[in-house]
Amino acid sequence: MPEIIKRYVEDNNMINLGEIYSGLWQSYNDDVEKYASNSTERKIIRHIINTAPFEKDRITMAGFGNSNYRSREVGEALRALDMARIVQLIYPATAVEPPAIPNLTRKPRLQFVDTGLLNHTLGHQAEMIGLHDLNDFYRGKIIQHLVIQQLQSQFISPLYKPLFWVREKANSNAEVDLLYQHKKYLIPIEVKSGRHGTLRSLHQFVERSNHRYAVRLMANHFSIEKVKTPGGLPYILINVPYYAASQIPRYVEWFVENK
Repeated sequence: MPEIIKRYVEDNNMINLGEIYSGLWQSYNDDVEKYASNSTERKIIRHIINTAPFEKDRITMAGFGNSNYRSREVGEALRALDMARIVQLIYPATAVEPPAIPNLTRKPRLQFVDTGLLNHTLGHQAEMIGLHDLNDFYRGKIIQHLVIQQLQSQFISPLYKPLFWVREKANSNAEVDLLYQHKKYLIPIEVKSGRHGTLRSLHQFVERSNHRYAVRLMANHFSIEKVKTPGGLPYILINVPYYAASQIPRYVEWFVENK
């Protein structure tokens, strides 16, 4: 948020930023009525604004936020907020090669207009100061949200929509946090720390894709690893520190183009 950055640069103090965040959040709450077409939708939108920050991961439309609202009602309200860019519905894809088409029948995730505003609403900002690994906080939701926001900042077109990948089969579910398309390739991106053995979903994606590249974001320095899937398929794992998520397009282009 520009006003937040401006105040921090001027005062070099985070204490007074809370009142600005509160004012911004109240403005969003006051503006929701303009996105509703009737009184019922107005109530649903207001409910979504107040409860959406506390949703853990992939959302269910019916009964959203412990309500009695139906799937269709919540879906229409969320799409209105998506068009207004207050929240963004991020749907999964099931393909491992372009075109990556969002599957609107699967459960989506929610992305907010700003990560700092989300943290303020949750009351978590003070807890995040001094953390060694943001992926340990709030089950990784915040760092995943921040990474997507950084990557979105690299695309000017409003048509750009982030996607993640799922493979939902009986006794064999897999989920990769984010997909990035580079020419004829879909590059899988995981936002987590840990050993290669914890990258089960990433391995499954690589074994089915038309390339041998993957990206992992973590609280560490930049590095390159030669990894093998459980099936013995070798691939290149590009480890990128969280703060450099906005540079993923450049890293991917360099590695793919230079083999």
